Amino acid sequence: MTSQRKPQLSAEAAAHVRALVISGQLPPGTQVRPEVVGKELGISTTPAREGLQSLRVEGFLELVPRRGFQVAPLTGDDIRDLFCAQALLAGELAARAASNRGAEDLAELEALHHELLAAAARKDTDLLEEKNHAFHRQINHLARSRRMLWVLGLTTRYVPRRFYASIEGWPEATAADHAQIISGIRTGDPDATRRAVQDHVVHAGELLAEHFDARATDVPERTA
Repeated sequence: MTSQRKPQLSAEAAAHVRALVISGQLPPGTQVRPEVVGKELGISTTPAREGLQSLRVEGFLELVPRRGFQVAPLTGDDIRDLFCAQALLAGELAARAASNRGAEDLAELEALHHELLAAAARKDTDLLEEKNHAFHRQINHLARSRRMLWVLGLTTRYVPRRFYASIEGWPEATAADHAQIISGIRTGDPDATRRAVQDHVVHAGELLAEHFDARATDVPERTA
């Protein structure tokens, strides 16, 4: 049991800190202490440290002599690059989904879209994020391309699923952009669907990048 749980705990620690970095809550130069991360997540220091080591390999953290781990340099343009790569893959998957979808698939996507709109209207950001994830997951699986989906997963792991509630304009953008995506899938138009998804992902990346740059200038140095 211990050998199975340990990698999961270290991955949890890595995902937690990575999201804090990308969302701008831990700006570049911030010290990140494994004991603090462990306490925040209710895990021991060892898997927390292993998670930070993996983030060092990914380039999100640096190991500085006598200071330990600290957040590596990161800019809004770096975030835009991540979303640009994601947009190309997600757009192609969506184009294939538009060609593959059946009547039941379309009904499920439209139901998710309506649930997303209802969550946005109620300003229920937690539910909105949940329905947004389910909406895109359904489209990606309809593409029936396991290898491309795997590659997409390599890019989306660097994109936080949480913290979007604090990004101005994201709920409205999600509802509006998804309407264009649904339209392309409903008419079975791969090209229109590809463009709609690419525009949506780039739009989301721009909102996050602007949010990150604003926090980078406003947030004082802190220690995690």
